[in-house]
Amino acid sequence: MISAKDEEMKKVVLPEKLEFGKLFTPHMFEMDYDENLGGWLEPKIVDFANLSMHPASMVFHYGLEIFEGLKAYKQIDGKIALFRPEKNFERLNRSAARLSMPQVDIDLALQFLNELILIDKDWIPTKENYSLYIRPLLIATDPILGVRPATKFKLLFILSPVGPYYPEGFRPIAISATDKYVRAVRKGIGECKTGGNYAASLLAQKEARARGYSQVLWLDAIEQKYIEEVGTMNLFIRFKNEIVTSPLTGSILPGVTRDAVITILKEWNYNIVERRVLIEEVYTEYEKGNLIEIFGTGTAAVIASVNKLEFNDRIIDFQTEEAGELASRLYKEITGIQFGKIEDTHDWIRIVE
Repeated sequence: MISAKDEEMKKVVLPEKLEFGKLFTPHMFEMDYDENLGGWLEPKIVDFANLSMHPASMVFHYGLEIFEGLKAYKQIDGKIALFRPEKNFERLNRSAARLSMPQVDIDLALQFLNELILIDKDWIPTKENYSLYIRPLLIATDPILGVRPATKFKLLFILSPVGPYYPEGFRPIAISATDKYVRAVRKGIGECKTGGNYAASLLAQKEARARGYSQVLWLDAIEQKYIEEVGTMNLFIRFKNEIVTSPLTGSILPGVTRDAVITILKEWNYNIVERRVLIEEVYTEYEKGNLIEIFGTGTAAVIASVNKLEFNDRIIDFQTEEAGELASRLYKEITGIQFGKIEDTHDWIRIVE
């Protein structure tokens, strides 16, 4: 493997403004899997470069791929931190099991990731609330045209210095709910972090953006009346007497940030409830004056306050350009833990060393 010392003399100058996912560090981790050769083969850290793959590789034809998203943070004392990284690899393994892909050894995966981050540590932004986005990716590489479980795979880790996910930064966003399309159905692969789920969302997202909305809010695929999740976030609705979020029905991604937010809200003595929420209930409570706040949670955005929700030409508008009170408090708490400004009392932080 490449040593971190090999890179110490190279000065890194990052752009002042970093668009999400457009810049990559000079190295990546790579490891192949071959069922006929006993499983995982030699791991290595290599120069970041294009892959050379057979045109019949199964990932291209049958969507056999899964991925994850997490971040490395430069804390205020200079240490490099990861936020609950084992949860991301646990989820990667759950996605792998559903798509008949091999499991990864979580401890080894974290060891390899630490080595890669240390080599490219100078690419971690130091600007406030900027970070190093980490994309683990597992793809099927069998060069065969045939619908069956694959036997050959490639595991990659790539790194990208990033700024805020949304161009609005921490300012609230507008979202649009749809019953024109569905994204995922229970007992399918909606709870997996796989490309097909995101591909299914793109047309609705394109149409929503043409109308000025940042993201799509998906409803359940059967009755199309219960709120599920936003394209890149789990959603929370704050009513006067409770905060609700959809339960993990099997068509919703079990978010790592979602789980952290539920834990924090319970500690803050909020009445946080996981239950199915009718889109009609949200509008009814808004009209009664009982809807206080809407926000989303995810690794990329952390917390995203929602100031406008559209559904079939009906609009909920909080008429503010400022993030909601609870969303702001949660954002400060979670980013405070991530960047070392607030004590980690949950054992969520893993120092890269």
